[in-house]
Amino acid sequence: MKILRLQLCNLTSLRGVTEIDFTRPPLSDSGLFAITGPTGAGKSTLLDGITLALYGRVARYGSTPSPDAVMSRHTGECSAEVEFACSAGKFRSVWQLQRARKKADGKVQPPKRRLIALPDETVIAESTRDTDTKILELTGLDYERFLRSVLLAQGDFAAFLKAGPKERTELLQQVTGTGVYQEISQAAFRHAAQAEQAHADLLRSHQAVPVLRPEERSQHESTLARHADRIGALTAELQALAKR
Repeated sequence: MKILRLQLCNLTSLRGVTEIDFTRPPLSDSGLFAITGPTGAGKSTLLDGITLALYGRVARYGSTPSPDAVMSRHTGECSAEVEFACSAGKFRSVWQLQRARKKADGKVQPPKRRLIALPDETVIAESTRDTDTKILELTGLDYERFLRSVLLAQGDFAAFLKAGPKERTELLQQVTGTGVYQEISQAAFRHAAQAEQAHADLLRSHQAVPVLRPEERSQHESTLARHADRIGALTAELQALAKR
């Protein structure tokens, strides 16, 4: 999964529309960069916008963001959208929250979410449940795993290190895309087990066949020769009778 573009509107200290395009210079030319600024400048809000757009949640505000917590003061709406690329293609995930009539004193309306396939702008999910399901299907990461592996929330940077070996391995495979090697390993193991079973079956079949001693083999060969001579004689006699 790769973040391509982030657009925020009226989130906490970032009033108005804020857009960051990671596909354009100088960000596209930088392999590593830092988010810096004074307290309250909106550094964490940029990261909050990513999780809001993808999962409709922010770690520091709980499972359901309060409008007072995420919406800029004296505004009637806020939103976050992120465009990302994964093995399935490019997509845009959108989260929106507004008050009635978009008035600052209006009643808060239920949040809206949708997932859009790019570049055709095809909406593939329009509810919270469907969007969560589709995000998980496309990226392999749910909200908790995303926080532990891709975006370590402030104060929770040790969550990934504290994860168990099995969970940490699964996270690394999903993030780095190396899960295919585990599938190859498992397939090779299954193939080897099948080959060993087939070999064992052949050995049992071979052991079930009696092996004659030399003297027994010689005796059977002599009997076979006598029967062959007898068949020859009977065949000649049959031909003679047929002529008569």
